[in-house]
Amino acid sequence: MLAINASMFLVEIGAGLAAGSASLQADALDFLGDAGNYAISLFVVGMALRYRAMAALAKGGTMGIFGLWVTGTVVWHAVQGTLPNAFTMGAVGFAALAANAASFGLLWAYRSGDANMRSAWICTRNDVIGNLAVLLAAAGVFGTGTGWPDIIVAAIMAGLALQGASLVIRQSLAELRRPIDLRDAASEHPRQINLTPRQEVHGRDRKDADDKPGQRELRSLLRP
Repeated sequence: MLAINASMFLVEIGAGLAAGSASLQADALDFLGDAGNYAISLFVVGMALRYRAMAALAKGGTMGIFGLWVTGTVVWHAVQGTLPNAFTMGAVGFAALAANAASFGLLWAYRSGDANMRSAWICTRNDVIGNLAVLLAAAGVFGTGTGWPDIIVAAIMAGLALQGASLVIRQSLAELRRPIDLRDAASEHPRQINLTPRQEVHGRDRKDADDKPGQRELRSLLRP
């Protein structure tokens, strides 16, 4: 999945600049952000919930920055009155949809996981919606002969990014406010905290619960 997103970023950013399409450029940056997000998710899988929540918080921030950047791109194209190439938009949009549909299917089982897992699924969900919107924009540009369909779709993608960022940030902050698991605290500060056997068992149960569903499976999915 890392390789898919990195490759599609290169394809879409080149096509978006060549075609003058705001929605393709926005989708390309989304691919780049997802590649980074999957790398972070892979790195923190299996760590304590606090670390996974901190990683999700960082990913939520990057999603928000992406949304703000796309908003600026939309304004620029609206002012310039850019007319994108509808054929390029459609061809690249189909390729991007196929790539994201595969990733979406692999991550479906993790849509209700912790903030770290859910953020990976939300990113891919937004990608699929964005790809469908790009295809609609291509049809709209071809049918109307104006760039407004492309601008409208890019604006929608910016809204999706901001909404997804809000969801991830809220959940990660809620997880950071949860009481620290004694077993996790002991692993971080072994010289300061000594657990009784009963606390160790309780901590192990908590950690097992945090690891669900399928930390190993998610690691294998995100690895390139």
